[in-house]
Amino acid sequence: MGIFEKFKLGFKKSATTFTSGLKDIITKKEIDDKTLSRVEDYLIYSDVGVEASADIKEIIAQEKIDPKKNIMEEVNIILKNYIISLMKPLENKNFFNNKEKLNTILISGVNGVGKTTTIGKMGKILKSNGKKVMFSASDTFRAAAIEQLENWANKIDVPIVKSAQGSDPASVAYKAVEQAIQNNFNYVLIDTAGRLQNKKNLMEEYRKIANVTKKIDQNAPHEVILILDATSGQNVINQVEEFNKIIPITGLIMTKLDGTAKGGILIALAKKYKLPIIAVGLGEKEDDLQIFSAEKFADAFIQTN
Repeated sequence: MGIFEKFKLGFKKSATTFTSGLKDIITKKEIDDKTLSRVEDYLIYSDVGVEASADIKEIIAQEKIDPKKNIMEEVNIILKNYIISLMKPLENKNFFNNKEKLNTILISGVNGVGKTTTIGKMGKILKSNGKKVMFSASDTFRAAAIEQLENWANKIDVPIVKSAQGSDPASVAYKAVEQAIQNNFNYVLIDTAGRLQNKKNLMEEYRKIANVTKKIDQNAPHEVILILDATSGQNVINQVEEFNKIIPITGLIMTKLDGTAKGGILIALAKKYKLPIIAVGLGEKEDDLQIFSAEKFADAFIQTN
């Protein structure tokens, strides 16, 4: 299966719901003000976000679509072009090919978004690109999290630095970065506990992990990637807001896009925060983490068949 086919299949639920809803609204040969307002309301309802929905409404109004043309096709073209222009600057396709001596990557997110699984999939991509990768099991609050990351490390054959459940997570991260530098690794991926963004003590522990890596490398962490669950809808907006206050986020990965009709939330995030989008999760298989492409996202989200 090609990359576009994976995007298309992964976004099938979102695309089917989204396009069928638009067709129900755009039934006339011309788009009048009333229809425009209904389109805007529908976009907001579809988690595209207030700001992006207002943009799209304005663009459609200014286009003055020829009623002799297929109105739905013209609207789809407008939507695709808007998504590409918004999200193309947010691509970071070089993330998995960085040539720096060591990239310390801090992986964050709330419980249940798929952080540990995503780290495993990221590690597989990096290793396939010829990079030396190490995992740091800094979610020491749950024995299951350590075991899960260790299983991934064994599966893709990369080393892991871990400690017993209840150990200081920052000390595990420190040891991992130290060993990665000594052994000329390209990437160390640091797993963190599922931080509820409204739990101050947990967020401070998260900050400590980032700070301790700076004692070895003042530029660490080189990336702070927030993992988000697409099925959470508008809740992800608050998660980005709160995590960004603790340590500035440098990139996003959206998981579980194959299991939701709320794929439009990625558009809302792009408009509001303009953060790089590293990859998207389109399934449960090892190779279902796909490097983000604005064109493929737009084509998959606005499916016409």
